[in-house]
Amino acid sequence: MVIPTALYYMFSPIIMGIVGMLADKMKTPKLRDGVAILVSLWGVLSMWMLYNMGVSAGDILVFNIGGNPPLGACLEIDMMSLYFASSAVILSLLITIYSYSYMSHDTRLTEYYALLCAITVGMVGVAFAGDMYSMFIFWEMMGIASYCLVSFRKDSPGPIEAGFKYMIMGSVGSVILFFGMAFIYGMTGTLNFAQLAMTLRGGAITPWMVIVFATLIVGFGVKAAIVPMHTWLPDAHPEAPSPISALLSGIVIETGLYAMIRVLYILYEPAVFKLPMAILAVVTMTLGNLMALRQDDLKRMLAYSSVAQIGYMLIGVSTGLAYGLLGTFLHVFNHAFMKGAAFLAVGSIDHETGTRDINKLKGVGRKMPYTTLVIIIAFLGLAGFPGTSGFISKFILFSSTIGAGLAIVAVIGVLNSTLSVAYYARVIMALLGDEPADAVDAKEAPFLMVGVTLVMALVILVFGIFPDSMTTIAAEASNALIEGLGNYIGAILK
Repeated sequence: MVIPTALYYMFSPIIMGIVGMLADKMKTPKLRDGVAILVSLWGVLSMWMLYNMGVSAGDILVFNIGGNPPLGACLEIDMMSLYFASSAVILSLLITIYSYSYMSHDTRLTEYYALLCAITVGMVGVAFAGDMYSMFIFWEMMGIASYCLVSFRKDSPGPIEAGFKYMIMGSVGSVILFFGMAFIYGMTGTLNFAQLAMTLRGGAITPWMVIVFATLIVGFGVKAAIVPMHTWLPDAHPEAPSPISALLSGIVIETGLYAMIRVLYILYEPAVFKLPMAILAVVTMTLGNLMALRQDDLKRMLAYSSVAQIGYMLIGVSTGLAYGLLGTFLHVFNHAFMKGAAFLAVGSIDHETGTRDINKLKGVGRKMPYTTLVIIIAFLGLAGFPGTSGFISKFILFSSTIGAGLAIVAVIGVLNSTLSVAYYARVIMALLGDEPADAVDAKEAPFLMVGVTLVMALVILVFGIFPDSMTTIAAEASNALIEGLGNYIGAILK
């Protein structure tokens, strides 16, 4: 089948690099920045085009590359993959617009925007991959771009150290994942998802299948920041530019979760990984929240909060139910906006005050009212307060454990959400507190930066009050995985 025009978006990093170099030669940086925004908008439109090509009606789009399976690679687009890809490109668009002002004082912006395109295309490719080989190629594209962006401000030692640590851990995870792929290929002679499901799913759990399971958990778990593979995240966030921190926490780590979910459900029945996922969920959300309590650096605190949020998402995976995955998928979208808004708002504070130390930000909220309002809304959503989108997805996640016989996990999840209120409240009280004599100077951030965060805060409130439309889309994505697995397999094999 001919690849549709929408998938040409995957060449956007090359286009962005060429346009950026030409703009630098002509000394017209606004051209480069404008094209970066247009390329991001192109990504959103591409997802809409694919949705209208038949995915909205339940069709599955298959595009073979280099021949038919098992030798050829393929892209396979169903509602689940399009849901994750759309979340990635929407957040990327908002971050690109925010970067127009935030990154204006930096140099090497051609590299920045090209890498931003590359990491987004990598995430889209991971979502669309119909075989493990294609997924691994896009996985590495996403990883390499993210390592570079974390250490983008290379004049300081901090970003270099954080980027190097992230690269080492990510590379080790990729090697372990590659070994898992080698085991799978040795057992089946293919890496195509449909053929793997036909060969391995529902079969006996042999020692080799246990080894493969372990390699998948570690390989994908590093990028997803699952405890104990999370240690790169708290170091990367404080050193990366704030838009990149928002992207890493908002959707990159969820892409690792997506890949894990896709492959696990292809290779195993849910009963096989129910208990391990429940244990990982409890450990991840508990350690993430406990560590967040101890932080004074706002971005480091948000990094540990992201670890905890991944723990909540794992609850839905552990249930093995469509309803539980509905909660996971809905929380992926909600978290992209809640954590994205929080990181971008903190970026605005850092941009204007030069500090992220909570103890030095007393009274700053009075000077930056719009940014503080965004932080309050984002934190309320992350804590799961009613009236925010975070409440809807957390309610579904916790209630889904009842039908799966994991009620104790829901109790631990509720206790963790309550615990998280402590460190969110600490930040809000500092921002709204009385201004000390030695208060830092501050003013509201530039219009584009504030505007983007206000839009994201509005989304958190709108989908918290009127959740039906987003819940319906997330339900279609979860049903595509659980009830539509046979169609996903059949789309390639027919």
